[in-house]
Amino acid sequence: MTMAPAELNHEFTQAAEPFRRELLAHCYRMLGSASEAEDLVQETLFRAWRAYGKFDPAKGGLRTWLYKIATNACLSWLESRPARTLPSDLNQASTSPALGPAHTEIPWLQPLPDVWLASPADPAHLAVRRDSVRLAFVAALQHLPAKQRAVLLLREVLAWRAAEVAEFLDTSTAAVNSALQRARVQLDQLAPSEDELADPPDPERREVLESYVKAFEDADVDSLAGLLREDVLTEMPPSLTWFSGREATLRFTAAVFSRRGAGIRRMVETSANGQPALAMYRLDADGLFRGTHVQVLRISAGGISRITAFDYPGLYESFRLPLTLPPGGTAWA
Repeated sequence: MTMAPAELNHEFTQAAEPFRRELLAHCYRMLGSASEAEDLVQETLFRAWRAYGKFDPAKGGLRTWLYKIATNACLSWLESRPARTLPSDLNQASTSPALGPAHTEIPWLQPLPDVWLASPADPAHLAVRRDSVRLAFVAALQHLPAKQRAVLLLREVLAWRAAEVAEFLDTSTAAVNSALQRARVQLDQLAPSEDELADPPDPERREVLESYVKAFEDADVDSLAGLLREDVLTEMPPSLTWFSGREATLRFTAAVFSRRGAGIRRMVETSANGQPALAMYRLDADGLFRGTHVQVLRISAGGISRITAFDYPGLYESFRLPLTLPPGGTAWA
């Protein structure tokens, strides 16, 4: 018996909705953009809904079918778009403490707010592996050709068989294995090692975060110095400027603090890409603290090893954070 359109729509929604968050993570890994990933997930679900009446479970499960649609939608999207990037991919580290102008025409890598991946039943639970959406891993992926990127994600992250991936991408198993080998070689050169990405124990991580917030709110360069690794890398898209090493980062931060000192910054804890993140607010002339940017931190053994500060319109809304905070008190969550 053929289902009525309303029944078909309800059945599809109930069946497909549990896969939305992991499809979002998959599209984000492919595209390097949270907003574009969200658009592609919507496109995937729309395409699947239109074809759902012809879907044959005997040829594979719904999850596999949705991933096939999503992967091919991403590959089509990437055909006419340059890869997203970070400042450290484009030029040499700055030797000046000054921050250069914004370059909004460059397709910058975007952070993925963890709140987008949280399960409604358990907000603390991520629907995907944290290491698979780490900022450094996603940034490294963007250097791969689109089809190699897809092959690596389907084989290494999702653990599909080579024959399945070949069917996904309308190619041969030999071509899939060859693309995977090339992608692994390039990714080994670009992505941080597992040791670099390993999180310190949670109490240590919390202590570093709280001390970092206090140092920023107090404009305390000396305290900040004790929290940064010697090899820390700091970048601030959409500015091309980035800094390599503790000394360069501290020179830049000291210049910022000298212009506007203690008491004019507040930070709110959030998270992105499975990493700790902090939303910065700065005191304005009307007495309110206004959001300026979101910092995503990599905390490794020995301290903070990477600071990526994103300053994009609409970023606070995507993190579900207020644009302003009232005066007084502390914003530490």
